[in-house]
Amino acid sequence: MREIDAKLITETVAALAVEANCFLPADIKSRIEKARSEEKWETAQGILDKIIENYGIAARDNMPICQDTGVCCVFLRIGQDVHITGDLTEAVNAGVKKGYGEGYLRKSVVGDPLKRVNTGDNTPAMLYTEIVPGDKLEITVAPKGFGSENMSQLKMLKPSDGVEGVKAFVIKTVEEAGPNPCPPIVVGVGIGGTFDKAAYLAKKALMRSAEERNSDEFYAELENELLEKINALGIGPQGFGGRTTALAVNIETMPTHIAGLPVAVNINCHVTRHKSAVL
Repeated sequence: MREIDAKLITETVAALAVEANCFLPADIKSRIEKARSEEKWETAQGILDKIIENYGIAARDNMPICQDTGVCCVFLRIGQDVHITGDLTEAVNAGVKKGYGEGYLRKSVVGDPLKRVNTGDNTPAMLYTEIVPGDKLEITVAPKGFGSENMSQLKMLKPSDGVEGVKAFVIKTVEEAGPNPCPPIVVGVGIGGTFDKAAYLAKKALMRSAEERNSDEFYAELENELLEKINALGIGPQGFGGRTTALAVNIETMPTHIAGLPVAVNINCHVTRHKSAVL
């Protein structure tokens, strides 16, 4: 049994929160730059140039890429041979508080969904845990802005709707979102499980590299097909038209009930931020 001090988790979460907000992942930058090189529409070219300039300034000056520094989604892959000394949830929230305070990141979390009083330190984090083999702890911090989160949808399809029903729902969700989620977007799709598991899968899909396709050839082809059809909508960067509405479509699946076909679509803006560390 390997012991990990909760204080180390706090320090790691704090550092990841700042880094994720200020440095765009290489796969997203690569996709944006590829979109710019292929864009023919002058207005879209100009918007993509500004996006590229913006994340360059953020990295150079260690400043947030976007003013919405998001709610902190923290994914933990906990090795079954790990023992954490201290309270795990408290350690994560202390890390969020420290990172958002010392990093001068905007605090956007309210303590109650209806009373709407800001917690003042961006806690609590949205915490997702998974028990895996081994003696390591993998931490991924993903700040999620709500301009895109608000455009996400979940639907309980009928099994008879099949793959065509899934395609129609994903495309309809993106089309209805239009310019609101700050395209070009990344589209996370969760298929299967239960009502709540489908949403989790869609969020988890956003953590996968935009350059990596699903390991199942059937779903890899579906990702490519959906990306092509979404880009054919012509919404384009920031909704002004152009070739690129989405940078990637990532699908995650799991088994489900014979009577159901849950599908969730979690949209992320072009600032698809996440940073990981292994302890």
